[in-house]
Amino acid sequence: MYINFNKESTGLIPAIIQDQHTNKVLMLGFMNEEAYNKTVLDGHVTFYSRTRKRLWTKGEESGNFLKVVSVSSDCDQDSLLIKVIPVGPVCHTGADTCWEEANPKDDFYFLKTLQDFIAKRKKEMPEGSYTTSLFESGTAKIAQKVGEEAVETVIEAMANNDERLLYEASDLLYHLMVLLSHKGYSISDLATELKKRHK
Repeated sequence: MYINFNKESTGLIPAIIQDQHTNKVLMLGFMNEEAYNKTVLDGHVTFYSRTRKRLWTKGEESGNFLKVVSVSSDCDQDSLLIKVIPVGPVCHTGADTCWEEANPKDDFYFLKTLQDFIAKRKKEMPEGSYTTSLFESGTAKIAQKVGEEAVETVIEAMANNDERLLYEASDLLYHLMVLLSHKGYSISDLATELKKRHK
């Protein structure tokens, strides 16, 4: 990815920080080429502090790091959009964002984190991972697991056992997400399909 750090005489470009899960804009900072390279290498956002005149990794004092998920440049290659998973509040005031906006972490967003985790397992296939073993077992076995979990979910629903219903339904959803990933899809494709049906 080409980034034009020489467009301004300062050698700095703006970096917009966005929450990977909520899409909320968290803050704006500036990077020089060294800060950018450190960000990519370490996986934590590092800025060039214009007041301190040095590199500054967000969270180096507070522990509220910004874990990098992706980095992209704009059409002119002179600004960055960095999607992150924030560890704690982002603003030095203690607010979730530098505009004092709330950035609630609804548990629903964990589904995207889980889908990303499953996709990572599919790509890396680490030994000893249950998810890896599912991918290695093939379509028929994964589909069988989905069927088994569906039956168990129905049984607990009919037994009015709410705690077990949630447990088995969670197993069902997880195995369904693995099956979707195995076939080249994700839970977001289900959301797209359901949205098309919704009137």
